[in-house]
Amino acid sequence: MKVSSLSFADGQPIPPEFAFCRIDPKNRVTLSANRNPQLSWSEAPVGTRSFAIVCHDPDVPGSPEDVNQEGREIPSTLGRIDFFHWVLVDLPASVDSIAAGEFSDRVTPKGKSGPGARHGARQGINDYTPWFASDHDMAGDYFGYDGPCPPWNDSIVHRYVFTVYALDVERLPLMGRFGGADARKVIANHKLGEASITGTYTLNPRLAPAAA
Repeated sequence: MKVSSLSFADGQPIPPEFAFCRIDPKNRVTLSANRNPQLSWSEAPVGTRSFAIVCHDPDVPGSPEDVNQEGREIPSTLGRIDFFHWVLVDLPASVDSIAAGEFSDRVTPKGKSGPGARHGARQGINDYTPWFASDHDMAGDYFGYDGPCPPWNDSIVHRYVFTVYALDVERLPLMGRFGGADARKVIANHKLGEASITGTYTLNPRLAPAAA
């Protein structure tokens, strides 16, 4: 399989319009357009009956103590964990691309509805759901895509991996409310092929020139 994007090149920075937050010189960060990027894929294996898309950031700090703290920078040596930004399953086999902004085109405080989505697909909750759980203004279930918003004091540029999976079933056996880890476990049992594209993003002004 092959996957590409008109929104960013593999290994290159993701434009702020596809992020949850962008750099703000006065306030560190501010909310951004939060549009999902364009994706296209081809050369799916014979027997493909549906597609799934998962976007994750493997560079999220495993400990939150130093996140977005004045006078501190998160060290590159800190352990990192996966943070899921998008889980989209049950895309029909006839679909081979999605448009920029087709599944998300703004930040929606207090969550986004789901799991039903365009093309008869379903979307899982992303990891902003637990992240905002204790925030009165933002708490809710965040279904679908919400883009990058790495800590503004992180010492590394984060990677965002968009993986398209070709599956041997029209509908994955996922019930109710599911997240990225749930989806990947089930996908592993039905995967015929996969392809990924990776973009980068930072909110650290010190790193922004290198990531621009």
